[in-house]
Amino acid sequence: MGDLERGRPPIEDYLGRRARIYERERAVLADVAPAGPQAAMHGEFMEELASLADTAGVYVVGTLVQQRKSPDPATFLGRGKVAELTALAQEQAADVLIIGSELSPAQARNLEEKTGLKIVDRAQLILDIFAQRAGTREAELAVELAQLEYLLPRLRGWGQALTDPGGGIGTRGPGETRIEQDRRRTRSRIQTIRAQLRELDRVRQVRRKQRRRTGIPEGAIIGYTNSGKSTLFSRLSGTQTRAEDKLFATLDTRVRRLTFSNGIAILVTDTVGFIRDLPHQLIPAFRATMESTREAALLLNVLDASSPYLLEHYRTVLDVLAEQIFDEAEAWPPVLHVLNKMDLVTTPEQMALVARAQGEISPHVITAAAEGRGLLELRAAVSAMLKERFVRVTIRLPQDRSEVLAWLADLGRLEARFEGEETVVEIVVPAPDLARIEALGLPLTTSEPERP
Repeated sequence: MGDLERGRPPIEDYLGRRARIYERERAVLADVAPAGPQAAMHGEFMEELASLADTAGVYVVGTLVQQRKSPDPATFLGRGKVAELTALAQEQAADVLIIGSELSPAQARNLEEKTGLKIVDRAQLILDIFAQRAGTREAELAVELAQLEYLLPRLRGWGQALTDPGGGIGTRGPGETRIEQDRRRTRSRIQTIRAQLRELDRVRQVRRKQRRRTGIPEGAIIGYTNSGKSTLFSRLSGTQTRAEDKLFATLDTRVRRLTFSNGIAILVTDTVGFIRDLPHQLIPAFRATMESTREAALLLNVLDASSPYLLEHYRTVLDVLAEQIFDEAEAWPPVLHVLNKMDLVTTPEQMALVARAQGEISPHVITAAAEGRGLLELRAAVSAMLKERFVRVTIRLPQDRSEVLAWLADLGRLEARFEGEETVVEIVVPAPDLARIEALGLPLTTSEPERP
């Protein structure tokens, strides 16, 4: 459903075409890189920026990076580089300039005036990708809120819009300019969205509380964006989810129950991918992901083993967990690292990097989710890490208590056999459910779950 169909103005109404980028636009990428050893690592950052542009449907026609200690406070790039950038854009018939850092409103305005191009910074690019791909009402509202909070200090008039007074129904009167009307309308929309998100958050908390009552532990699949999380989630859960070779292919959390052959079960959540320097406006859009991660009994950190930046992505995920999700003194749940996409590891350089990662990352398993390889080993590792949260119960049911079978079947996968006039039931249940079974007053014994 589009913005107009919901009865509210689209984001574009607040800043015109400057509010977002569009598919098939031609873009030049530009950024400032610090001089020295760090300059070499900036190449990865620009590759990621190009991938973000591709995800947004934009065609990259050129790249320009200036090495300097700090960005120019007025135009971000130096005067000479701005002229060089303008010539490159004209030569390549570019429509938009994408900057790899977050710009101040003044820098964006000055660059636009000097280059004649629409200016989009990295934060705005990521916001636009989220807006294109949000699939649930909560995700759409969270992204719209992030966009409006980003745009509010950047609202500016063009032509007579700075000084023309407004008038008519719904305005404050002839003393209010159009830009003031836009700001007031934006603030009003922000307050409306926040109220709607609070209600959706309440509904999500109710659903989470209902899942907790089952006693089944929850696990979250986390990881750097485009590491293969959704593909792995689909393989483990037996469901079909959208998996694309693009950044942020998944923006909505999904929960599925995963039961192992030994009866151990876990509720698995597919979460939004992490990325370095996430725009702070988007942190509320990660609320469901952050909650799932904080409350998980186990985290599966999926890493792209074929990426030349495997170790950098590993460290970024740990940094995000430490800085944005868990408090400093808060204990983390166990983390199992999944070196995924091993089917794409073919060169000696890739193999050497994976070998190095195996020495630094522990505990870990190796998978190729796209081909279904390594899943048995992954299941075994997950089951072993969760084993202490489950107990195997053997119960002897007399004939006059057969109605208990249906109740037990709701707790988990059971096996039953007849021995004389009794039914012997074996079932693996979450440890908190043991007290409920003991309350039946039936003869029972307990043991550890078997290996899957």
